[in-house]
Amino acid sequence: MMPMTKDRSPVTAQEQAWAALDGPPDLLRRVAPAAGKAADGLQSALPVMELARACVTSCSLAAAELAARRNGGPVPAVRVEDGAVATAFTSERHLRLDGRPAVTFAPLSKFWRAADGWVRTHANYPHHRARLLAALGAPAGAGPDVVGKLVEALPARTVEEAVYAAGGLAVAVRSPQEWDAHPQGRAAAAQPLVARERIADAPARTLPPAPSGPLLPAAGLRVLDLTRVLAGPVATRTLGLLGADVLRVDSPLLPELEDQHADTGFGKRSALLDLEDRSDGGDRALLEKLLALADVVVTGYRPGALDEYGLSAHDMAERRPGLVVVQIRAWGTEGPWAGRRGFDSLVQAASGIAATEAGPDGVPGALPAQALDHGSGYLMAAAVLRAVTDQTEYGGSRLVQLSLARTASWLMHGIGTGPAPSGEGGDPRRWLAETDSELGRIRHALPPLAFDGGPRTWAQPPVRWGRSVPAWL
Repeated sequence: MMPMTKDRSPVTAQEQAWAALDGPPDLLRRVAPAAGKAADGLQSALPVMELARACVTSCSLAAAELAARRNGGPVPAVRVEDGAVATAFTSERHLRLDGRPAVTFAPLSKFWRAADGWVRTHANYPHHRARLLAALGAPAGAGPDVVGKLVEALPARTVEEAVYAAGGLAVAVRSPQEWDAHPQGRAAAAQPLVARERIADAPARTLPPAPSGPLLPAAGLRVLDLTRVLAGPVATRTLGLLGADVLRVDSPLLPELEDQHADTGFGKRSALLDLEDRSDGGDRALLEKLLALADVVVTGYRPGALDEYGLSAHDMAERRPGLVVVQIRAWGTEGPWAGRRGFDSLVQAASGIAATEAGPDGVPGALPAQALDHGSGYLMAAAVLRAVTDQTEYGGSRLVQLSLARTASWLMHGIGTGPAPSGEGGDPRRWLAETDSELGRIRHALPPLAFDGGPRTWAQPPVRWGRSVPAWL
């Protein structure tokens, strides 16, 4: 692959992703095209495979760059196989817990025909399901038949606004042109794919050489994982793969779905802390002790949800100089929807992706993977690695921000064509493994990252949540 030059803007998806991370253009020479045919696991009307490959390759390259910074010598060569990428991006479909397929979307998480179009809802969590039903005036135990009749009687955008006003999640399906004209669509498209900012001064970071054995460029970094669902957990799982000590913290009042925990829990430990517990020595104080030891904090909650606990990026950086804070949002940091909740499926519906993927019958469709989540997750991990590399020379506290809506805009309008690495496709079982854990026997996807000397499997299986903190203290 030819690298970018000062005389030429990024052209391929790989060049675009690496430029968004402010990666040194000459390092693209370390990406080696793999022999064989392209994988067919992410076929779509949109360039999903190009997005997936670019995000994973950029993360691999950022890991290789940090490894070279720590150990000296050249940046290890990077080679990414399309089959591994496609399997990882559809990991929840391959997941088995003691032979049981994973539960993905709940019955009320689907497309619904409205009076003038279509609506996409998300009700996987009990509190979101309850708010959806309340907004529609449906009984607490109502099923799809009842909800379908209520939605069909209303305009799609009426449903959207009513459900969001009730704290639920629903989005009217829009065409690409409608989203491009929407204030939130314009706001998201105007943002960088990866926004990187120095938010405070701090001394340069000193990292010892990475330990011997598999190349683990993130070894020794403590990552506090305050994320949910998919994009954030994919990012922190990847950092755990690369040697970071990742501690995921959840609220006991908002437990995660077990299948998602199994899929994204590799390479990390987890604990339950109630931030409402402000007693002496209570959970809130314990989180402060964890923050004082953290090198990286990754957040994925509704915008502003953590600010009231003093966990905004600037507040945390003030208390912990040199911190890297990464935030993932659904809709972006600007625009009328900046404060709204959201998920990959809803962003696909609003941004025109669902309309683009519609079938001959006009029913909205979906990407062959939750590519906005997975792609953003690998970009988040790559941004952490690049920030740490920069800190070894320039110091400073760093803030990194991404949004699913901006990743969607890149997929819809921004991905260029041109030469890109293409790996061998074929049977996805080649990229699956089975691991015994306290959750049971898990069949899972293998890591898609590949650089010379790097790890080939997840660091450790998932563990269950507990009220005691199992790391750092």
